[in-house]
Amino acid sequence: MTRPSYFRRGSHSESSPGHPIDGALWRPPADRRHRLSLRKGAGCRWSYVLFGGLSLVVFAFFGLGAWQVTLTTSVGRPGEVASRNGDGGLQGRPPGSILRFVPSDLMRRFEQHRGALDSLRSERRFGLRPPRLALVIEDTYKDSNSLMLLTLVKSLIELGYTFTVFTLGNNRAHILWQSVGCQIYLLKPESSNTVDWSNFEGVIVNSLEGIKAAPRLMKEPFMSVPVVWLVHEDILGKRLSYYAEMGWQDLISEWRSTFNRANVVVFPDFSLPMLYSSLDNRNFFVISGAPVDIWATNDYIARHSRVQLREDYGFAESDLLILVIGNFFFYDELPSDYTMMHALVAQIKRIKDLGETIKFMFLCGNSADAHTSAFQEAAIRMGFQDGCVRHYAMDHDMRSFLLMSDIVLYGLFKEEQNFPPPLLLAMSFGIPIVAPNLTVIQKYVIDKVHGILFNPRIPATLARAFFLLIEDKNLSKLASSLASQGKLLSLNMFALECITGYAELLENVLEFPSDTLLPNSISQIQRKDWLWDLLDNNKQTNIFKEIENSSSTNHHRQSSSIVYLLEEQYSKRFMGNVSEIENGTYTEEYPTLSDWNSINEMDVSEAFEGREMQEIDERMERTSGSWEDVYRNARKADKQKAEAYERDEVELERTGQQLCIYEMYTGEGAWPFLHHSSIYRGIALTYKARRSKSDDVDAVSRLPVLNDTYYRDLLCETGAMFAIANRVDGIHKLPWIGFQSWRAAGRKVSLSHTAEKVLEDTICQESKGDTIYYWAIMDKDLNKVDMNKKLDFWSMCDSLNAVQCRVVFENAFRRMYGLPLDMRALPPMPLDGDHWSILHSWAMPTPSFLEFIMFARIFADSLDSLNHGNSKLDFCVLGSSNLERRHCYCRVLELLVNVWAYHSARRMVYIDPVSGELNEQHPVEIREMWVKYFNSTLLKSMDEDLAEEADDRMHPNDRWLWPLTGEVHWQGTLDREREERLKQKMDKKKKMKERLLDRHKHGYKQKALGQKEKPR
Repeated sequence: MTRPSYFRRGSHSESSPGHPIDGALWRPPADRRHRLSLRKGAGCRWSYVLFGGLSLVVFAFFGLGAWQVTLTTSVGRPGEVASRNGDGGLQGRPPGSILRFVPSDLMRRFEQHRGALDSLRSERRFGLRPPRLALVIEDTYKDSNSLMLLTLVKSLIELGYTFTVFTLGNNRAHILWQSVGCQIYLLKPESSNTVDWSNFEGVIVNSLEGIKAAPRLMKEPFMSVPVVWLVHEDILGKRLSYYAEMGWQDLISEWRSTFNRANVVVFPDFSLPMLYSSLDNRNFFVISGAPVDIWATNDYIARHSRVQLREDYGFAESDLLILVIGNFFFYDELPSDYTMMHALVAQIKRIKDLGETIKFMFLCGNSADAHTSAFQEAAIRMGFQDGCVRHYAMDHDMRSFLLMSDIVLYGLFKEEQNFPPPLLLAMSFGIPIVAPNLTVIQKYVIDKVHGILFNPRIPATLARAFFLLIEDKNLSKLASSLASQGKLLSLNMFALECITGYAELLENVLEFPSDTLLPNSISQIQRKDWLWDLLDNNKQTNIFKEIENSSSTNHHRQSSSIVYLLEEQYSKRFMGNVSEIENGTYTEEYPTLSDWNSINEMDVSEAFEGREMQEIDERMERTSGSWEDVYRNARKADKQKAEAYERDEVELERTGQQLCIYEMYTGEGAWPFLHHSSIYRGIALTYKARRSKSDDVDAVSRLPVLNDTYYRDLLCETGAMFAIANRVDGIHKLPWIGFQSWRAAGRKVSLSHTAEKVLEDTICQESKGDTIYYWAIMDKDLNKVDMNKKLDFWSMCDSLNAVQCRVVFENAFRRMYGLPLDMRALPPMPLDGDHWSILHSWAMPTPSFLEFIMFARIFADSLDSLNHGNSKLDFCVLGSSNLERRHCYCRVLELLVNVWAYHSARRMVYIDPVSGELNEQHPVEIREMWVKYFNSTLLKSMDEDLAEEADDRMHPNDRWLWPLTGEVHWQGTLDREREERLKQKMDKKKKMKERLLDRHKHGYKQKALGQKEKPR
């Protein structure tokens, strides 16, 4: 059974039609000044009134305490409950035990991640930039959600994070985000595909609407980016049962797959996970404390009158109303403790003199319970007049009773997981509270400062509370002070706890790469209140009024929700399919994700089977058949040969060019970053990632080792270069070759049309020399960092590789050339103020490229051999995060071209990617080069030695990377191939000679024309 709607900290009141966005914030309205004013009552002494009222309250309180029943539904994942007595079941739970929402799977992962972060803080680290986060919002409105986000972002920026805000709407409140230190960008649906989410350590998606801006997060290469999804609406949760009744399982599956993409789905209270339990993938989490109730209270007070509500419910203005809040649930029968009321009847009779001054409102049970008559009978027996004690079900609007009340008593005595929402509501209304001294209440409320706390086991403490609150039938000065202090406390009671919760969540979810600065400790959070003033000043109020007048109201926001839009689309499609099924004309026009996966698997299976059958057919002997079959097959072969030479427009344009730049990518999410001009050609690292109807190169088919996920992740885009270099004549025949990562376009450093034209013209005019042109520079991001001095090459390499680049590169280089331990093995890279290449974005002559690949293959094998002594395949000293360890060699191999080009005496020229301006870097004349280690003759001899070793299978280790990265070719291979060809030639001559001798001996026999062979 779910918790009623008034317990929910959701957006009901804010999202209801007619909600005024520019309503008052926390300031109490003027018509509430009489709330705490002294009232005139009957002429009896106040002690009689107090005694009689206390007796009834003591009786009622402990009666209600005995009626309480433990909730029987967990709000975590189904069946996930933790209690103080250690029993996870719900049968036989003792009264007063704690029922908690415990996401055990997430907590276990968080604990492991927290230990890794603590170890990172204790290790030596060379971070250069703060961790980057993206926040996706629909728009900025004047509501509690915007207040929470602005406060949270400002606090996280103070901890060391940087934020980029992407908004779907024409956000006129951009000045708010700029005031807290954020960059804000308008994100249209068509432009959301061109956001490189891999630039961020994590993406925070706010609300169900925010997911519209990030469809590419569901595809590679962005699947590894952590996503934290904040869901504060209950719209979808309420519709899921309707979808199930209608049989819309596909729509539910789509939402479930979207929820599964998020690393963590965060709800603001414990009731929402119950609504979304059918979508739970053990990634639900609750961070309470958002100012939803406070904001809704202020709006409710502004729109309702206390006097009018009392008239509607039949109370007088002079009545002293005491609201007793109980449980939503009752037992099926009244408890045996109900008889305790009869023992108090004699003392309660003195209440008759009270008249109608004090009245009690019991808010407990639900509309289905039949206990209202029991309350009335008890009141009559105790001497109360009819109407002095009233019972209301908790299905009613609690805020209306709170606005009418003068004192609130909280009647639930069991421990709770979070602070009781009714108490927070009462405090926000400025009402003095009386509550049991439960642990969660004592954590926030100080006795006699913010409210009165009593011991549920000692009735005298409750009587003492009323003596302190009521003086001469009126509220005391202490009550006025408690109401004021309680209201002030409620404004920011959970601000620090909420901010701390999100900061801890980010530390447990995010991966911090080697080049990022770690955030400050959570203990350094200084903000303990919400940014009320930021949304309440006159300038911002005018902005929000413009937004209301120009864009939407809350009713429009709800009606245009993505939940209803998807539901409408699916219902039309579903009903159309039903009608087509009835008419017999059904066609599936919208395949689901599982359908596409099945199609891809079938394509791969058919391609494999076709290749296998082709190989089998080639090995089988065939008869030539009749002359008609021979002629038909010949004509068919000529036609297929002509079709094979037909090329698309882009391929024809590429013919005769000097340069082809291969763009490397790993998934469908990178397609919008690729170029379509003739100078570019894509190369996909996986078969499924290839673009349809394009001439992109399949790297896996050219280099089978990339089919192994371990080596593909280990080599990254360098593996695509190895694939191109493997039998390069079959795919690339141009004099110049270039490469560019898809990330270059995402980071705005890809070549513009002007720069492309300059590059093509330059290489056409260059007739001699050996030059490498590059346009993505290594220190681009460092320009935004406050650095006292410029970093050299190896320092920047260390920052990208967990401060281990120098050590690992030196060890790999020493092993590659067999250098002794006492000899220096780290090539010098000067600090001369020039730039270095990054992101595999460069162009060079094709022979130079093959020479570089020769060097890179040997170095990669030497780098891989350093890990042979470790039994763990995922062991990597070059990374501090799991993602970096998975792509262990990528960052070193990405920078390897700089070392090779510098020490092999190649000219290095930087071309500005926007203007095309050319600037030579690191002039050859002033370099300190190790030319002897990068000589092409030496590299060829090393390559031949490795090929001979591989040909003879002399390598002792099975995990030998070098033979898998390209051609295995040496002089012995040429000699063996020559011998094979000579042997085939001699065998052919021998067979011809035997055939001629046979003809001379037996003569030539010809088959009779037209004679059919008899079947055997």
